[in-house]
Amino acid sequence: MRQPIDIIPPPASEQVVLVGHAGRERETIDLSIEELALLADTAGARVVDRIVQRRGTIHPATFIGKGKVEEVRTRAQERGAEVAIFDDDLSPAQVRNLEKALGLKVIDRSELILDIFARRARTREARLQVELAQLEYSLPRLTGMWKHLERQAGGIGTRGPGETQLETDRRLVGERIAKLKRDLAAVERERETQRRKRRREFRAALVGYTNAGKSTLFNALTRANVFVENRLFATLDATTRQMVSPERTMALLTDTVGFIRKLPHHLVASFRSTLSEATEADLLLQIVDASDPDFRRQMLAVDGVLEEILTEPRPMLLVFNKADRLDDPTLAQGLRVEFPGCLVISARGGEGLAELRTEVWRQASERSAATRDTVAQGGA
Repeated sequence: MRQPIDIIPPPASEQVVLVGHAGRERETIDLSIEELALLADTAGARVVDRIVQRRGTIHPATFIGKGKVEEVRTRAQERGAEVAIFDDDLSPAQVRNLEKALGLKVIDRSELILDIFARRARTREARLQVELAQLEYSLPRLTGMWKHLERQAGGIGTRGPGETQLETDRRLVGERIAKLKRDLAAVERERETQRRKRRREFRAALVGYTNAGKSTLFNALTRANVFVENRLFATLDATTRQMVSPERTMALLTDTVGFIRKLPHHLVASFRSTLSEATEADLLLQIVDASDPDFRRQMLAVDGVLEEILTEPRPMLLVFNKADRLDDPTLAQGLRVEFPGCLVISARGGEGLAELRTEVWRQASERSAATRDTVAQGGA
């Protein structure tokens, strides 16, 4: 007789409350909180409330004012929240003060993004990059972990333990960071060898805001099978595939990690080797979600990250994706007028893909012809 199979239920989602401070960004705070909710969903949490302080300045001790702290505590208790996620980076002291005042686990936007990256990392390189970013984020926060061991008075057994433990942890974390950087340097050397072999080929890279449909477009253009999901940061690893035209013109297309507003700088630094695929591309295809009402601000966020990682300007083609989701067909024409030279496509529906392929192959052919002319002139 067959034994019954025990069905293990999936782990329960953490109940979270989102907290934001409008500050100088009062016009965009609601969009920022909505994006934070998507990040929380990607991390497997369930948002039960959203609270925003729209007036006043940043409180140095608790980020939000005393009255708002009490409001968060009350509403979190009423809705059974276990975690408070703040939309901005918090100092170690603010985290400690908030956890004490709220009786909740408190994390900030950077820590949430790092958690998502840790969940999504698949390759060895991605895991190394995520761990490096997490350690660099936690290093300045180690001080507060051993406050309970510190003493003001002198004497045996008073000052030593806290300082010794803190120094030991800092040393261990520092050593681990140094090792991770050495390992990433080795991976980067391997990548450089691969890139050197590909430098004679025309290379295009998909860049853009997370969830703009880059991976769906990548699959459509190259017949690849890159993981696609309607969540933020579905793809962390750079993947390269060939595009070959009927005339046998070849181009290499790379899918890269998506960008986001308030992307932690240490995360950008850790993923610099992955993003280097974009820095060396002959053509950048900036993919934009045309159906998102906030796409212009998303474009500014992408431009900001590109300015940080690019050593020199690169040719760029603006590609508006998800045209099939536009409510008004005239909006596509409006985009072409506002952004001359752009393409409006639907990666899922296929609209505009032929035009996009033609443009990539045209630029690839022009580069190939220019390379042949250079070689011919050198030979002469």
